[in-house]
Amino acid sequence: MGKAMSVVGRQVQRFNVENRAQKVISQAKPKPAPKFESNLRDLERVLKDHPEIVEEQSRKNVQLDENLRQVYVTSKDVMIDPKAAQTQDPDKPLPINRTTVEEYEFGHLEPRTVTKGRCTLRQAVQFIGNHQTDPQQWTSAKIAEYYNMKEPLVKNILDHFKSFEVHLPDKNLERRRVLTRAAEGAKQIE
Repeated sequence: MGKAMSVVGRQVQRFNVENRAQKVISQAKPKPAPKFESNLRDLERVLKDHPEIVEEQSRKNVQLDENLRQVYVTSKDVMIDPKAAQTQDPDKPLPINRTTVEEYEFGHLEPRTVTKGRCTLRQAVQFIGNHQTDPQQWTSAKIAEYYNMKEPLVKNILDHFKSFEVHLPDKNLERRRVLTRAAEGAKQIE
């Protein structure tokens, strides 16, 4: 229901949009936004106290006009002067190598040295996988000794973390199931 209402609402909003826009554009002067009463009162008070402000705003300031006439804007096209585009600030050099940074295998930079009693993510994945494939050879005590870690910590890691196992279905098994179902269906029809 919500989608239907939004579609209908959108069509109503877009109905005759060009003519409505043309009507607003063709008006001589845009209508100013309404002012709050407090703003109108402040404006009236200022006009009563300082009537010269209105005259000053409507009068042309000769000094400002002369200053504006002295300003000249010149621009240089980069195609005309390619050397101007090549000059750069030596304090802010542009990067020379614009190749993208290669992503790391585990999403972060691995440390070069590992503190005793700790392991990297790569090492943790390695010893978890080793323990899953051969738990008799890769016991928690052997892993703790190999990676200089405390055995209870390694035991907790092995208990609470597992690596993913991928089970791919056998395509021939599915094909055989389809064939046996088809053969059973043919027998029932006979």
